[in-house]
Amino acid sequence: MTHTTESAGSAEKPLASLIRHATDNAVSWITLDRPEAMNALTWDQRERVIGLLTDASADPGVRAVVITATGRGFCAGADLRGGPPAGPRVAGDVARTIRLGAQRLIAAVLDCEKPVIAAVNGTAAGIGAHLAFACDLVLAAEQARFIEVFVRRGLVPDGGGAYLLPRLVGPQRAKELMFFGDALSAVDAERMGLVNRVVPAEELEGTARAWAERLAAGPTRALTLTKQLVNASLDTDRAAAFAAEAAAQEINMTTADATEGVASFVERRTPRYEGR
Repeated sequence: MTHTTESAGSAEKPLASLIRHATDNAVSWITLDRPEAMNALTWDQRERVIGLLTDASADPGVRAVVITATGRGFCAGADLRGGPPAGPRVAGDVARTIRLGAQRLIAAVLDCEKPVIAAVNGTAAGIGAHLAFACDLVLAAEQARFIEVFVRRGLVPDGGGAYLLPRLVGPQRAKELMFFGDALSAVDAERMGLVNRVVPAEELEGTARAWAERLAAGPTRALTLTKQLVNASLDTDRAAAFAAEAAAQEINMTTADATEGVASFVERRTPRYEGR
């Protein structure tokens, strides 16, 4: 839980201006816009992000999601200012806060029924790094950095970090990142497999848009089912994975896009997917 100081100016801004949202060409753009605080998330901002991801799942007009930010930071972590008033702490309070807060945010990304791209413009620290790592694809500007900052504060990583990192880079690398808390450059993150592609800062939005619009033009339900299979693959055995794959194929073959995909192959033409 990385804490930052919230400025009075940002506290007065409406929530919709701090977490901006727009849908363009079937892509839901979620932009963290509190650059003076390196886009650290307060509890209400976190809830808006979760809500937008939930809405994206249910909206047939949304077929891909991009999470990005403004300024020098992608997300500096969690900012607990502005949350419910703190009273005397009792056993279970911390675990409940983590479960209902950081873990819900990461789960919202992992469970979103549309592919989610992180376009990381700057520093991603703590839960901000985990927000990026939970996305299906990660683009990073050359100046982006990723920091497992928890150890610097004497804290245990939260927001699914100890779940995500070993699956992405293996346990030894995950421990190195979490034990030392050193800043990881975008280039090194790409080399380790945490980032799909590093681009110059001026190309980040354009690359994210191109990737997202390509996904949005694809067979949405097939992408959703593929995402679910891959995300579950490291948590299950072969028999369960094969059964899930067969079930996903059964479900997908009922979609209009699957019918269109087969028809376009037979007719030797480019498929026209509608996301249904």
